[in-house]
Amino acid sequence: MRQANASRKRVSPSSNSADEKIGLREHNKLEKLERIKTAARELFSEKGFDAATTRDIAKRARVAMGTLFNYADDKRDLVFLVTSDGLRATIDQAHASLDLDRPLLDQLVGVFEQLYFYFSEDTTISRLLLRELTFYRSGKLAEGFNSTRHRIIQTITEIIAHAQKNGQVRADHDFASVAGCVFFIYSGAVRWWIAEETPDPQSGLNELRQLFVPYLTGLAAKPGKS
Repeated sequence: MRQANASRKRVSPSSNSADEKIGLREHNKLEKLERIKTAARELFSEKGFDAATTRDIAKRARVAMGTLFNYADDKRDLVFLVTSDGLRATIDQAHASLDLDRPLLDQLVGVFEQLYFYFSEDTTISRLLLRELTFYRSGKLAEGFNSTRHRIIQTITEIIAHAQKNGQVRADHDFASVAGCVFFIYSGAVRWWIAEETPDPQSGLNELRQLFVPYLTGLAAKPGKS
């Protein structure tokens, strides 16, 4: 029994040491990631996307080029590395604040309200984001980023399906296709808005609302029909 207890005592310090090493390694990885994000955001803002280089970013972040490429394949990936967490949180917040009892137009504008205010916080980075994401299909972060975009469309689909069930939207339209069209209207509108010299989120949302009105009017169920 004494021998078994002694054996356990000998193992314990070794296990603790291994756990501490793993914890330290993860801490160092997170610290490097934050330095890379900060450096990328700063240099994109200072020099612009085209002039900033991955070497510049690695140097400012105090990491080797190989370390940087562990997190991002190229500069486009770095744009999404900088924005992905904030964008995901914004979309989650928009979904959590859904109120399906509100008028349909208010619900749709409400989904995008969070995004407009998020984009207005750093318009330089947001312009890069909205420019680069159009053809974003490959890269370390592409799958995660596109799943975030699908999350927006799923939220719109949920709103349209509920409105169709309640007779606010004609039943002869596929609600998923309607949601896709709503998303495409937003995609064009948000790019038009962010290109302004000083984009004001509330003005952008008012314009978006005006663009939605004729589309939703055409989708409205006719009296006596569903």
